[in-house]
Amino acid sequence: MSFFDKIFGGKNETPEQKTFWKKIESEEDLAQAIEDSFQNKIAIFKHSTSCFISRTVLKNFEKEVENSDQEVHVYYLDLLAHRPVSNKIAADFEIRHESPQLIVIENGKPVNNASHQDISLSQIVS
Repeated sequence: MSFFDKIFGGKNETPEQKTFWKKIESEEDLAQAIEDSFQNKIAIFKHSTSCFISRTVLKNFEKEVENSDQEVHVYYLDLLAHRPVSNKIAADFEIRHESPQLIVIENGKPVNNASHQDISLSQIVS
């Protein structure tokens, strides 16, 4: 690993997966997440593994979740590895794609979304 990779992260580096994440890697996973939204408010974090800003926002969001006593249902989507699923989310919910992006869904409908530094646990628990 080069000096710059240590500072900025290697290209397409996959972050350490925290135990609270549920992965979305297929349209079936997305359908299950949507189904879950009828029982619990959920959030989908769309992450670009090659972007330093996305990685920083992801780490900050993970810290918020870990330090919270709130139970949250959060889903993780590596949008570079699963671009068709990311595109389906944008089309189905009529939400312009951004990265990083947090989309909050309740009863099968988006109720909130944020990108970049606006991403916060407060989007889910408020």
